[in-house]
Parts: sequence; C-alpha cells; structure tokens
Amino acid sequence: METTDLSRPADPALAASPTVHPAKPASPYAQASTIVPIREIGVRYRARITRHLLELDEHDRYLRFGYPATDEQIRKYVDGLNFERDQVFGIFNRRLQMIAMAHLAYPGDMAQAGFAEFGVSVAKHTRGRGYGRLLFERAAIHAVNHGVDTLYIHALSENTAMLKIARNAGAVIERAGSESEAYLRLPEATFKTRLDQLLADQVGEVDYWIKSEAAALRGLLATVQEVRDGVREGRHKSGS
Repeated sequence: METTDLSRPADPALAASPTVHPAKPASPYAQASTIVPIREIGVRYRARITRHLLELDEHDRYLRFGYPATDEQIRKYVDGLNFERDQVFGIFNRRLQMIAMAHLAYPGDMAQAGFAEFGVSVAKHTRGRGYGRLLFERAAIHAVNHGVDTLYIHALSENTAMLKIARNAGAVIERAGSESEAYLRLPEATFKTRLDQLLADQVGEVDYWIKSEAAALRGLLATVQEVRDGVREGRHKSGS
C-alpha cells in the first residue's frame, strides 16, 4: 500500500512507504534542560502557519519539504492540515509571531503500524537557539502518551541539523542517496511522561496568554498616545 507523507506537500516522486527497523526504545525528551513555551495549536492558526512557511526562503523550503515548495504548494499543504487527527506545535515571540513550528502527522497506514511522522521549520533569524530540538522533544512526548511506537523522519541527507537531532535522540538513520530516513523507537507512557506533557501544555498556554495580554496593552497604549497627539495638535491649531 502506498504511503502519503502528510507532513510535506504531496510529491509523488518522493512518496514511499517506510520499512520498520527495530531500535532500542529511547526517551528523546529526557535530556531537555531549556524551558521554551511551546503551544499546541489548532485550526484557527492556519493563517499564521501559512505566513511562517511562506517566509522560508527557497533553500529552507527545500530542506523542510524535500523539494523547493512553491507558495501554492505551501498553501495547499496548510489547507490540508487535519487538526482533529494530527498535532501542530508552535513557538511564538512576544509579538505573537510564529517563529517555529512542528507537525506530528499520523498518515493512515503508518498510524495503524504505530508510526507518526515529524516535520519542523524554524525562522532563519531564530536559528541556533535549539528550537528544532525542543519541538522534537515536545512532539515525542506527545507521541509517547498517545501510544505511538515509532517516530519517523524523512529528510534530505544534507539536512544535517534535523538528522543530528534524530541521531542524538537515538534514532536509526538510513541514507539512500540524497534522502535519509530516521526511525526512533519510543518507550511506553508513564506517569512522568503524562505529567511532563501536562506541564508543557500549561506553560505554553500561560505564556501565550501573557503575550496576548501584553500585546493588547501595547495596542491600548498606542491608541491613547494617538488620542493625546490628536488633542495636542488640535490645541496647537486652535491657538495659532
């Protein structure tokens, strides 16, 4: 049966069914030491996801999707996101701009075999902060708690950053020319993994709420300042 990779726009030339290769179950999130608020996002964030992906340059699109996706292909990919089945995670800056996102996809026949597929993108100006690794850890703990046996990553062999994340987590990586496939066996869920996910969810929600309130306050202060400027300008004109 042919497998469709739902974490990338459809490209028949790259579609392939993964072969299961056993590996020792790992805890890819166990080494996390940096707390960065990561929020699970839903359907009302389509526009922000689209904006984030469209801002990727040609090379970054090539690394993320396996080919230089056009604007139309990116929009089609975002429109096809199934938020009821898959999970999408985002990192936002203080202005609520999405600076990194991850897609944990459950393609039909892969999900039946206990697979989930991971894809990630990070804005160029925020590289080097470990966001890709942290999103991977966040997606992995979610997958563990939802009974996923194996996390699958399809990446170009030149995407050394993504492959390094997978390798450091203990994944088995197979190279086939310009493409690589990584398979990470996941451990079973425990009370700790469920608690870790609950904590991560709460941190993400609280952080987003604080940033939303701060953005609203900045907007209010800007409006007040505009009113003051208008009043001053009116007084100046009436006095001249």
